[in-house]
Amino acid sequence: MALRLKAANGKGKREQFTRLAPSSDRSVVDDLTKEFITESQEGLDRMERCLTELEARPQDSAQLVGEIFRAVHTIKGTTGFLGFSRLEKLAHAGEYLLGSLREGRLAVTEELVSGLLRLLDGLRAIVQLIEDTGNEGEQGSADDKALIAELAALNEEEPPTAGGAHLAPIVVPTDPAAVEPGAGSPSVAVAVQSAVGSNDKTLRIDVDVLNRMMNLVGELVLTRNQMLQSGVEATNFPELARRLDSVTADLRETVMQARMQPVGNLFGKFPRMVRDLARTCGREVRIEFFGQETGLDKSLLEAIKDPLTHAVRNSVDHGIEPPAERLRAGKSSEGCVTLKAFHQGGSVVIEVSDDGGGIATEKVRAKAVERGLVPADTAAAMSEREVLQLIFLPGFSTAAAVTTVSGRGVGMDVVRANIEKVNGSVELDSKVGVGTTLRLRVPLTLAIVPALVVRSGRQSFALPQTTLVELVYIPTRDAAKVIERVGAAEVYRLRDRLLPMVWLDRLLGLNNATDHHGFYMAVLEAEGCRYGLVVDDLLAPEEIVVKPLSTVLREIGLFSGATVLGNGTLALILDIAATAARAGVKPVAEEDEDQVVEVHQTDEESFLVFEDKARERTALPLEIVERIESVPLSQVEYANGRPLLQYRGELLPLRDDGRVLDEVELAGGNLDDVAATILICGEAGSKTGQRMGVVVRRVLDVSEGSLIQDDGAAGGGELALVKDRLTTIFRGFEQKPDWKEVA
Repeated sequence: MALRLKAANGKGKREQFTRLAPSSDRSVVDDLTKEFITESQEGLDRMERCLTELEARPQDSAQLVGEIFRAVHTIKGTTGFLGFSRLEKLAHAGEYLLGSLREGRLAVTEELVSGLLRLLDGLRAIVQLIEDTGNEGEQGSADDKALIAELAALNEEEPPTAGGAHLAPIVVPTDPAAVEPGAGSPSVAVAVQSAVGSNDKTLRIDVDVLNRMMNLVGELVLTRNQMLQSGVEATNFPELARRLDSVTADLRETVMQARMQPVGNLFGKFPRMVRDLARTCGREVRIEFFGQETGLDKSLLEAIKDPLTHAVRNSVDHGIEPPAERLRAGKSSEGCVTLKAFHQGGSVVIEVSDDGGGIATEKVRAKAVERGLVPADTAAAMSEREVLQLIFLPGFSTAAAVTTVSGRGVGMDVVRANIEKVNGSVELDSKVGVGTTLRLRVPLTLAIVPALVVRSGRQSFALPQTTLVELVYIPTRDAAKVIERVGAAEVYRLRDRLLPMVWLDRLLGLNNATDHHGFYMAVLEAEGCRYGLVVDDLLAPEEIVVKPLSTVLREIGLFSGATVLGNGTLALILDIAATAARAGVKPVAEEDEDQVVEVHQTDEESFLVFEDKARERTALPLEIVERIESVPLSQVEYANGRPLLQYRGELLPLRDDGRVLDEVELAGGNLDDVAATILICGEAGSKTGQRMGVVVRRVLDVSEGSLIQDDGAAGGGELALVKDRLTTIFRGFEQKPDWKEVA
């Protein structure tokens, strides 16, 4: 009852401890020590955040110092009762220094903050020792004496003696809002086993959530009793089954809510790390956070701690340039590392971005060859995106020398491996001179995930819905028309891009059970790879319970887990990224997504039909259209009277025969609010990669058509019949002088 009282009210701690002290029940003391360790660790985490903020915002010192003082004071007050005298002496020395700082006798300096951070490390080490061994170690150690003397020197006085006359006045806040966070809030510390580490074995759960869980368990028991008494043949059994389904779903959601923790709990450790690392590397770095309230399962929060630490360290050490170099590049001397978390498509995305020098792909390529990670001829043929993926290879490092921070080739491979262990993925974007963004995508929870169940070769498989983009049905009669071949590979043209096709039964060596009605293609995306997975049939989506794989199935490398479906059958959960790698699907850069391929054509040709002049249908051969973009008019620029577009690092000339840009601008309104439709086109069969944009009024259709012989009626223009309608063929690429002059 005492512990429950403590959770409900942060006041009167010493009184309830006094009531418990005479007890001879050892378990009560052990529980109390565990509670003390939990609160101390939370207080030290708050202290660390406040200290890094104090150095950055000394103008807010009154509030921040008060928060730090309360954390140290709480530890010191409780240790006296529990008998941890070593911890009490160190906390008392820190409290004495903080008292002088709080009363304005000391100014906030870098030296003072560094001393308080060393105090934090000392307190944390002793608390960790108590948790691991049950005692606080050697009394009066040399390290403690040196730290206490340092704190006294910072205070410009003699080292204080616990219980002596040098105590700074202690003001215990009476306002409930001023009590340390968590002490007066409706929450309790619930001991749970952590699947990832031993340091975090507690969750702070709102009492309302616990009450709801208890009520739902009561509903579950009541429904179970009614179903047992009624029997399967009872008329009300379907109603009871629906009620059971509803209660189970509510209970699952509530348990997930209880396990969800804000990622801000994890972000809080990085300001101190960035501060220390920046000083070690000779950098000036600040860190910013966005989306700290984003919730993530407790076990996943622990699983991504190390990968995120590696990512932040790399941003400071490799990403941010030295101050002098940044100034020469026209940047601020202080670099910025940004941590951003948000929900996207049933997953949590955490981005680690920096405004540093970016990653030079040629340097990465050369280092990979130098270290023997890839052959020279293979590296030379790699695209920029493929080169960036080399960073994740074990043993890769671009550091010129081995230091305490980097150079050992351990880091980014650990990031990818640990994220993939929790069914997540890693993406990397970088631009030289601008910066780098590492994107970690992890599921909300590992226990229960929404999935699409498919069948292939008379077996069931589960596809995580977080990787599912869309579904396409291909009738057998249309397969020969819509499936094209590029060498030995099969591709499907889905709107404006070519999609590699992976046949699941062929990949796994299953018996082909395709019916005559056709087949389905699940468009999947993971780690920059988008492809179509061809399966025989689709079953209903289910929320599946993920179970670990046996050793034999893990060695196959294509599955991330297993589950038991609602009908009692076993289904394996496909690892989407591993499936793409096994099938040879490579990540492609966005500008290369719609590569021009030569496909054998009959007398008919595929066209994209558009309107650029009033009532005139015009067409482009579909093979030269790479992408359809809706571009705000404010992004269209002019040089020598010609419209140009900066598109993905390339300057594209725009062809506007119908003067569509003038029409859109005359329509009025903010230029950011009005947009023009532009077809991004490349020359068919060109080796130079030259491209241009064609401004159109609107896209009408994508269809096959037949070229018709010019009889002079069209004034020398080239015509085609597309869906039995005359259509002018656009041949703007043949005007080489205009192209080269503009480009």
